Amino acid sequence: MTTILLFLLVLSVLVFVHELGHFAVAKWSGMRVDEFGFGFPPKLIGIKRGETEYTINWIPLGGFVRIHGESGEEREDPRSFASKPMWKRFLVLIAGVTMNLLLAWALLSGGFMAGLPVSLDQQEYPGATIEQVSTQIVYILPESPADAAGLKRGDEILSVNGTSVRDAEHARELIGLVGQGDTATLVIDRPEEQQDMVVDVVPDEIEEGLVAIGTQISTVGFASYPPIQAIGQGAVATWELTDATVKGFWGIITSLVKGQGPGVDLAGPVGIAAMTGEVAEQGFVFLLFFAALLSVNLAVLNVIPF
Repeated sequence: MTTILLFLLVLSVLVFVHELGHFAVAKWSGMRVDEFGFGFPPKLIGIKRGETEYTINWIPLGGFVRIHGESGEEREDPRSFASKPMWKRFLVLIAGVTMNLLLAWALLSGGFMAGLPVSLDQQEYPGATIEQVSTQIVYILPESPADAAGLKRGDEILSVNGTSVRDAEHARELIGLVGQGDTATLVIDRPEEQQDMVVDVVPDEIEEGLVAIGTQISTVGFASYPPIQAIGQGAVATWELTDATVKGFWGIITSLVKGQGPGVDLAGPVGIAAMTGEVAEQGFVFLLFFAALLSVNLAVLNVIPF
């Protein structure tokens, strides 16, 4: 139930901000807005203020703004969407996308003020305060020895075969010393557990010529910035997320056109809801980042013409 409520809360914020963009620019452009709806019909309740009806609908998985003349009719009415010049119609159409990108920027800026998780392996963060540095598992190969042993993404590796781990490179070296068929004993700290856990993993050949346990390990910490720098970092992170998302969708589309399938795992509302719950368990800043990621995805999806 908590996961569902969190998912609906995050989705509500994303949808509200998106539709608020369409609504505000339509009003500014002199268009008549007939309805501002949260959720999809059938209607649950509605309140009319002036010329606009504000409604809450039964299906809480979206929203809409109904603008007079948006389907091309009523061109003679000076307050219809269809009667307005192209540049105003264009601004109304992109307002939702713009608001979602601005929301992502705001969320990431707030996250960088509070402290967002970053990888410390190959990048420096000038001006940032780095705290809570740890060596964590950031990816587990499905059906690998690590997967079979019950290791999870987010596990912090404290030691390998009795040797304390300094950083990710040191952890990889220690695990690499364990031969195929031998045992790597990992002491890990898992956030939801009350005490450290001991996990035995037996390295195996996960692909031809590669003996490993099937994990990606990284040195991570929480980077926080003063407000002005955090806003700048938020802008940079928003751009990077948008660029990566556009490239990801482009890759999916080109793969589908070639008849090769999407090439990645895709998630619908149920999958996203489950991920929301998993992310929330890791902490509030993780949820902020995830909401920003969803906001960018929503923006990009609304640009794709289908």
